[in-house]
Amino acid sequence: MGATRDGIRAWQGPAVLTFGFRPFFLLSAVWAALAVPIWVASFVLGDGTIGGADGRLWHTHEMLFGYGAGVIAGFLLTAVPNWTGRLPVSGWPLAGLVALWLAGRLAGFLPPGAGLFAIVADVAFLVVFAALIWREILAAKNRRNLPVAVMVSVLACANVAFHASAQWPEAGPHAERVAVAVITALIALIGGRIIPSFTQNWVLPRGLARPTPFGLFDKVALVVTVGALALWVATPQAVTTGAALLAAGLLSLVRLLRWRGWQTWPESMVWILHLGFVWLPVGFLLLGASALAPAAVPFTAGVHALTAGGIGVMTLAVMTRATRGHTGRPRASDVATTGVYTLVLAAAAVRVAAPFLPDLTPALLGASAALWVLAFAGFAAVYGPMLVRKSL
Repeated sequence: MGATRDGIRAWQGPAVLTFGFRPFFLLSAVWAALAVPIWVASFVLGDGTIGGADGRLWHTHEMLFGYGAGVIAGFLLTAVPNWTGRLPVSGWPLAGLVALWLAGRLAGFLPPGAGLFAIVADVAFLVVFAALIWREILAAKNRRNLPVAVMVSVLACANVAFHASAQWPEAGPHAERVAVAVITALIALIGGRIIPSFTQNWVLPRGLARPTPFGLFDKVALVVTVGALALWVATPQAVTTGAALLAAGLLSLVRLLRWRGWQTWPESMVWILHLGFVWLPVGFLLLGASALAPAAVPFTAGVHALTAGGIGVMTLAVMTRATRGHTGRPRASDVATTGVYTLVLAAAAVRVAAPFLPDLTPALLGASAALWVLAFAGFAAVYGPMLVRKSL
């Protein structure tokens, strides 16, 4: 440890351990690029199982509690110090958190006999991380961000419930929906803060119309969104759930339009945030339509609009912007970054379209997987050097 000019302790070791976004963004992207081929290979070359578990369940778990949780950790470990004014987690404590996350990824390959050891190895990261977020927010009396701590805690509980499904199978689908709902709610909450803010920063110098600031409409939309997601977790195919999801979709769409994202077309690092958020209303509307007309709208289309679309695109958008900003680089995209955005958008669009075209579904799933891998491998290749080197 050393000291900054302000007397604050600073990590003097490898740059990758100075802030949480550095190791978690890089490792999460690498894992996103590796996990999909591993899942595909389990079907093509094996019996469809990974670590003795059903390959689909492994894939679901690793995308939500592996990749998703890793990106959330990278974002919050960087954002919470800004919210609270407290020191960021860095150095050896950060290395310990990274080790817990990596242990969870490795635990997924252990044979069935590993039992409780594998479960503890996987659930430990989110439990410890949730406790850390609670400590930081409570110590700073930062009540505004208590909902974030609550949502991280619920995500940790969902991971425990996911593993409990080995004994209580009915817990599995609920745990999956809880995880999707929590991450979606985080995007709706935090995206609603950063998207209009970053958009305003870009449009003001150019004399363009400002996005509508956060207000009562946004609060109502968030309440309806959280309520609809709660109903979806409990009774995904109920008529009431379908109606609530449609309402959440329409309100989210109006909310997005109020941010005037179409003005930002010259800068992909801004418009990608709007195109990432648009997958939320698309997902809500598809899930709502599926509940009301299941024969016409496949359930998986809405799920993947929220996951491959909302989670995949928004996390990649945030990772690129945060990496540039926090390493001293301009928050402006280049050809490679725009290419990565295009790939992940295409991966999401193809994945959502696949169940609507049954004759082409296998080919579309393969194409979506390839596009997804290229997007995240591209991020790792372009942004990896920025994440492991010192800031400019």
